[in-house]
Amino acid sequence: MKCISTCLFLLMSISLFAQHTTEVIKETKIYQTSENEKFLNPETTILEKRDFKKFKGLEFFPIDLDFVVKATFVRTPNEHPFLMKTSTSRLPEYVKYGEAHFEIKGQKLKLNLYQSIVPSEDPKYADYLFLPFTDLTNGDESYAGGRFLDTYIPKGTTLVLNFNKAYNPYCAYSPNYSCPIPPSANDLPIRVEAGVKDFGKH
Repeated sequence: MKCISTCLFLLMSISLFAQHTTEVIKETKIYQTSENEKFLNPETTILEKRDFKKFKGLEFFPIDLDFVVKATFVRTPNEHPFLMKTSTSRLPEYVKYGEAHFEIKGQKLKLNLYQSIVPSEDPKYADYLFLPFTDLTNGDESYAGGRFLDTYIPKGTTLVLNFNKAYNPYCAYSPNYSCPIPPSANDLPIRVEAGVKDFGKH
């Protein structure tokens, strides 16, 4: 009887894991399709005319579930606002809101989460947190200036980070933009082979 119960539990666990995996892959593919639609649409694209004519779509690393992590969220109150460097003289003001602690392939990692001092006028971004990062693929397969992840203030102490949704700053596509430069504290000592690749090199 105990063996049957254990087997049923294992089967249910495997089924739930498979279902979760399928949902994550589906969600990531929908995201990638949405991004390409925005870039391919003349009304929403940020590409310059000369690039838009030959653009066939963004290139992504293969979806890798090792880069979908459940991070421990640590709130860091009483942080002092600072001016984040950008690719131009613009210096937007941010504050460190918290930290995400997680593991990728057995390596313990940490990223800082930032919040803009200037609140968004769009209510859906009221809980938005900015997560810029660099890793060992920068300048090789991904954009040299790092990439970004979008996330929101969690209700609890866990935060899911899907690096398959990592995207390039606009500066990767045009020098006409001013883009935040990821702080050195967010330099990951690993290759994040997930998310969008560098533009025009593959």
